[in-house]
Amino acid sequence: MIRTNSKPSIAITIGDCNGIGPEIVLKSVNHPSIKKMCSPVLVGPVDAFEFYAKRLKMPLPSCPIVESSTLRQSQIRPGFVSAKAGRAAARAIRAAVDLAEAGIVQAIVTAPVSKHALYRGGLLFPGQTEMLQRLTGSKRVAMMLVSDRLRVGLVTIHVPLKRVSSTLTRKLLRQKTEVVHHTLMQDWRISKPRIAVLSLNPHAGEAGNIGTEDRRIVTPVIKSLASARMNIKGPFPADAFFARYKPGDYDAVIAMYHDQGLIPLKMSGKGRAVNVSAGLPIVRTSPEHGTAFDIAGKGIADPGSMIEAIKLAVIIAKNRQAFRARR
Repeated sequence: MIRTNSKPSIAITIGDCNGIGPEIVLKSVNHPSIKKMCSPVLVGPVDAFEFYAKRLKMPLPSCPIVESSTLRQSQIRPGFVSAKAGRAAARAIRAAVDLAEAGIVQAIVTAPVSKHALYRGGLLFPGQTEMLQRLTGSKRVAMMLVSDRLRVGLVTIHVPLKRVSSTLTRKLLRQKTEVVHHTLMQDWRISKPRIAVLSLNPHAGEAGNIGTEDRRIVTPVIKSLASARMNIKGPFPADAFFARYKPGDYDAVIAMYHDQGLIPLKMSGKGRAVNVSAGLPIVRTSPEHGTAFDIAGKGIADPGSMIEAIKLAVIIAKNRQAFRARR
């Protein structure tokens, strides 16, 4: 159990060993603010952490390391995609989930993985959110990204743009919105969340003249949820909405597809935004960026988003504990 005056234990996975994951993990856990607010538990091949600590001339942290798999230093090739690295990243995630489900840690923070490496390693997941949903047996999960100015929940995630329209249904939109709504109450302790919903089509479809999805799908769901006393408005054309948006207007924005929500989010986050898996039975966050193979092993990766992901994991873990204690 977490006490509000104690430091929660946070499992931090290594990510893809050929990307910047190990570097930003090492930099983050050595950061004074992280040492002060939590007890990190690193998860991944020990040889990989030692490889990067030596390469980057950084101290190996004194915190525990859970060796989820073995990967010899000779097999680590910064900047290259490999099946071995993909499998090692996936095993680290599985081990971190096991730690969280056993109550050994209060949250997990996952460093970036390569979808290409996962596929090469036989793990056919389009992203970590989908993998975590499978590992935890969760039925309703939503991908959220948050910054200090904006929170965005996605209806469709890693779906090709040409398939977004056919993927969007009333049931899916309702489920994702309800997950985000509950997450705002549970993980941010917002008693009456205010939610804005973006339209799929330009100009919200112009009364059906530029696509009918907003009229057939989006608007009926908003009306239904509003009638159930959810504070929800829309659909708003995305361009006009973000042109006028000010922090505090809404507690979260529901975007229909990946880039619609994440472009403005990442612009507002300035490299410090965080990915949150809403709807999981465990707390999971991750940095906003990917593996950055082009700069892997060079010592120039910015740990800012990873540091914010760890900080937010601690906050959410404590908020969730307090929320459940009241019920």
